Amino acid sequence: MSRGTCRAGRLARFARFINWQWLAAGAVALVFAAGCGKRNAPAVTAAPVPAVKRAPATPIAEKKMELGGSTWDPEWDRIVELALPPEMLSSQVPRDVRRFCPRFNTMREVDKRAFWAYFFQALAGAETGLDPTTRVRHTEPEVAVKDYVTGSAVRSSGLLQLTYEDNKRYGCDFDWDADRKLKANDPAKTILQPKNNLECGVKILDKQIIEQHKPLLSRSGYWSTLRPGGKSYRVFAKQMTNVPMACRAGTRERKARQ
Repeated sequence: MSRGTCRAGRLARFARFINWQWLAAGAVALVFAAGCGKRNAPAVTAAPVPAVKRAPATPIAEKKMELGGSTWDPEWDRIVELALPPEMLSSQVPRDVRRFCPRFNTMREVDKRAFWAYFFQALAGAETGLDPTTRVRHTEPEVAVKDYVTGSAVRSSGLLQLTYEDNKRYGCDFDWDADRKLKANDPAKTILQPKNNLECGVKILDKQIIEQHKPLLSRSGYWSTLRPGGKSYRVFAKQMTNVPMACRAGTRERKARQ
């Protein structure tokens, strides 16, 4: 064998050796990366669903049940309770909440959720008689204005009498482009669907009492129903007479507050 052939053979064997080394190193790196990926990947766990509790019936709901009419759906309690932000279950709520729920600050979270569900049932009772398809065009100068979303006069709609402008202001799930194709009182309208309407109401109240630090009952609040002194407020106040039992103060506490 010539010296050149021998040298070529050694070079070929060396090249194969180097290739195998690179392949082995690559395989080790892949295994290591896969192992690291498994160790470092965060565990995916479902967010816990908070406990909810059915709220009592307001006087108007009880009356409608006696007459065999449509009334407050217990599923609407759940919608409200699951939509509540943590701040509305904390001591950040304004003091006048205790006007209707004296023991609010010391109650369990599940009972606080039930109180707010009752509150929105009372609000819907005073606003619309619990009818989710109610639409009203107001004539008062301060509210008889143009809705810049629809391009026509403002109409208050749904359980809590909300408007399409609230979609922009509060991030509510109303779709005017879809709703404009439907009949006026079609329950399929996004603004008339109880879930969308109630969740929007929670966002509005949260902004008022938590972000803006306003009282629950305020003359500058969103709903005229929550402005003391007016006829609609008196209707609302009557609906707040059957709050959950956990809200109610004991005998000593009631005497102290009188």
